[in-house]
Amino acid sequence: MKSFKSLVILAVSVFALNSSFAQMDKSMDKTVEVGGAPMYPSKNIVENAVNSKDHTTLVAAVKAAGLVETLESAGPFTVFAPTNEAFDMLPKGTVESLIKPENKEKLTGILTYHVVAGRIGSKELMEMIKAGNGTAELKTVAGGKLWAMMKGNKIILKDENGGMATVTIKDVYQSNGVIHVVDHVLLPKS
Repeated sequence: MKSFKSLVILAVSVFALNSSFAQMDKSMDKTVEVGGAPMYPSKNIVENAVNSKDHTTLVAAVKAAGLVETLESAGPFTVFAPTNEAFDMLPKGTVESLIKPENKEKLTGILTYHVVAGRIGSKELMEMIKAGNGTAELKTVAGGKLWAMMKGNKIILKDENGGMATVTIKDVYQSNGVIHVVDHVLLPKS
């Protein structure tokens, strides 16, 4: 009788867990349009990003830094993806300088500063912010820190220099992570 009861509890737990994953899968099945192109949850970060007209600078930078293979891997990754307009806000000549082969290490550091290990959707990020009394500290793949907070109903990120970026499009799920589009380039402490 005791083992039957344990089996029933196990079965109910598995059913509940499967239902939870099914709900999560439904939210990640949603195709979001970014830069005039659909971002398919079945494709990886690079496969989707190359189609966004708003992310041509980011894609060129990822290629120059040699990060394509990394961002095509299983991950999962959370990427805070600056738009072309965000890169245009940097001082004139910055992007052109960064994509030169001699600046590959610096470029890689900046790009990986926009990446956090794991798949962190906006709901989880907001829960982390709430649990942190208004601020969530995120460790980037580059080894630096970003801080997430709320301003009204928008998620704001702060970099190590005090620079701020707003998430303009959230929860763009990919097969190997999630992208949140941001309106400014975040910079690690130099």
